[in-house]
Amino acid sequence: MAEATELVEETNVDLLLSEAELEAHREHITAFIKGVVDDAGAEGAVLGLSGGIDSTLTAFLAVEALGEEGLHGLVMPSDVNTERNMSDAERVAEMLEIEYDVLDINPVVDAFVDVAPDHAAEDRMALGNVRVRTRAVLNYFVANAESGVVLGTGNRSEAMAGYYTKYGDQAVDCNPIGNLYKCQVRQLARHVGVPDEFVEKPPSAEMWEGQTDEGELGLDYDTLDAILALHVDGPFSKAATVRALDVPESAVEHVEELVATSEHKRHMPPAPEPR
Repeated sequence: MAEATELVEETNVDLLLSEAELEAHREHITAFIKGVVDDAGAEGAVLGLSGGIDSTLTAFLAVEALGEEGLHGLVMPSDVNTERNMSDAERVAEMLEIEYDVLDINPVVDAFVDVAPDHAAEDRMALGNVRVRTRAVLNYFVANAESGVVLGTGNRSEAMAGYYTKYGDQAVDCNPIGNLYKCQVRQLARHVGVPDEFVEKPPSAEMWEGQTDEGELGLDYDTLDAILALHVDGPFSKAATVRALDVPESAVEHVEELVATSEHKRHMPPAPEPR
């Protein structure tokens, strides 16, 4: 695939942001976070910290918007989370000097497993989604108790591809970085001072041991971003996208399928039309 800089020359579509645009996004997002909290009459915000780039960037921006006292971080490890990611999550909280708690979700997940039918507990995806939804419940438990809002960490690439758990990591009050493609998330993270080791770390939702985001998506984020920008969000046909990005037609079709099959996630649950 063409590198991001080559994408500009080949398609006249630039996914990378200028310094001025990055600063504008920074100001726009921090104002958005403050506005959500103020409009809700809330006293602050709660954010699940995973040690990944999305939650880390969101934490940095939230502290700019609300101050250290306005953000409460929750680190919620399970038995499939790597020690590095959980320690990175704590490091983010300590770096930003925010209040945080470490909440072990294993007992909660085990309780679900104990009462669920055996075949459900043996389903890796279903069990992974239970872990994600458990974190959402805890986010709201703490936020409700503290009169806070729950900040989400979803980006545009994952929202379009449906790479999130319904009523899990998208059970939030807002998504501050929700309009940014993954490559722009990395860019903005560097711009606001997130250390490179967080920016360059391979992303993983850690729904089960050894999982990676790109392995689950079936293609790398740079390719996903480019296909979404040109073909799904943009005007390029499938054939033009294949030529411009030098990717196989199957890659474009795969992204089309991801978007189509996850359409239900981006809407309220449907009801029959009135009779």
